Amino acid sequence: MRILKTMFAVVGAGCMLAQGLLAADNAGIPDRPEKLKFPALTYEPPNAADLRVQLKSGPVAYIAPNRELPLVNIVVLVHTGSYLEPAGKEGVASLTGYLLARGGTKSKSAEELDERLAFLAAQLESAVGDNQGSVSLNLLSKDLDEGLQILREVLTAPRFQDDKIALHKQQMLQAMKQRNDDSEAIEGREAELLAYGEKFWENDYDTAASVESITRADIEAFHKKWFHPDNFVLAVSGDFDREEMTAKLEKLFADWPFQGDKPGPIPTDTKFAAPGVYLVDKDVNQGRVSIMLPGIKRDNPDYLDVLVMNDILGGGGFTSRIMNSVRTEQGLAYSAGSSFPGGVYYPSVFTAAYQSKSRTVTYAASIVLQEMKKMTEAPPTDQELSISRRGWIDRFPHNFATKAQVAGLYAQEEFTGRYKEDPNFWKNFRDHIKAITASDVERVAKKYLKPDQAVILIVGNKSEISLKMPDHPVTLQELSSGPVTDVPLRDPLTMKPVK
Repeated sequence: MRILKTMFAVVGAGCMLAQGLLAADNAGIPDRPEKLKFPALTYEPPNAADLRVQLKSGPVAYIAPNRELPLVNIVVLVHTGSYLEPAGKEGVASLTGYLLARGGTKSKSAEELDERLAFLAAQLESAVGDNQGSVSLNLLSKDLDEGLQILREVLTAPRFQDDKIALHKQQMLQAMKQRNDDSEAIEGREAELLAYGEKFWENDYDTAASVESITRADIEAFHKKWFHPDNFVLAVSGDFDREEMTAKLEKLFADWPFQGDKPGPIPTDTKFAAPGVYLVDKDVNQGRVSIMLPGIKRDNPDYLDVLVMNDILGGGGFTSRIMNSVRTEQGLAYSAGSSFPGGVYYPSVFTAAYQSKSRTVTYAASIVLQEMKKMTEAPPTDQELSISRRGWIDRFPHNFATKAQVAGLYAQEEFTGRYKEDPNFWKNFRDHIKAITASDVERVAKKYLKPDQAVILIVGNKSEISLKMPDHPVTLQELSSGPVTDVPLRDPLTMKPVK
């Protein structure tokens, strides 16, 4: 018994000592998470000029060595796109981009090329979009020389194998037939038509007739016209010596076997639709809504102020006003928000979007419009401004998380021209964000958020959407000063409106 008492006494003394030490350690710990203090993050992005190399053979390359893994990643960005397609040949850019990496080369059939890439555990991808093409290669560094030989042949002597052309044309036609199956696809298509105009080049969709008319000669002509070194910008990262890689790239693009053209400027003749409600009747349970306003380009002096303003309004997820009003407070949508990106070549558009039950579509739209109006009537709170600015600043290093990201980001800056116009954009980004005030946010909200000029696109069940909610009897007509316009679905093979 005496021994047990002694043991309990020792244990008790130890517990009291531990509690005392713990209390001393916890003396400086705040009682609430938001009271925690952290040292300021010190981070400087890589200097683009240190990575940039102007190759004698033509392209500009951003070269970022990284010895962590025995891999090399090469991305060739190409100044081309569907805006360069000849009239009546819509789809040739997409076909060319798809088949470059999948249609074989002069020395290898498509099947032999696939087999060799699989043996090397290499990934070869290619595509051509609206205003940019790309060819990328990822492989083990020990196979770099063979990989560069394959890349050279893909870029200079693609086979465009006939059976691969026929197969992908059939796949494109099958995809066309499904254009009206998904309300999200309809919304995206009609939103661009309203935002940029029926005659804008980006709305020249490929049709059954245009795809069927494309020949191998059309594909070869498109390739030879645009795929040459003067139209290339490179992002290169991975396991290599910088000087050795530069020499290899010079050899890769030297003595190009054909002379191409330099593309002209991307057309910018956009035409925003008249204010009003545009309704596409689609028999689905939920309506999709896009509320749009004319936007800006990213070289606009208001660009960063607009980013912060939109972040507070609807771009900041659960901290944004639209999300809190539409989802958290009213439960009308699973997700709701807004985007206000700066266009690169022509002004983008502001879009507030959500998906809701048919009967609540109009009421949710009225809430979003009201939040847009409130944004113009008073500056944001100090807390809202602080959260948004901190978010942009704290997320900033994520743009440069890997060497591949760094090379890719700066290659895009070169490709789109921002490096030439504003080489210190990323260096000064955080200082500009820190300097944004509540009055700046209010100013750009008043300047760009004009709910009475909004184009409201709704895709959903017209008869259900038109019914009023008993507690919130908002009508489609009340959402806009403009008319309510029925927008017909389009024939998926011709893209002509179906009456």
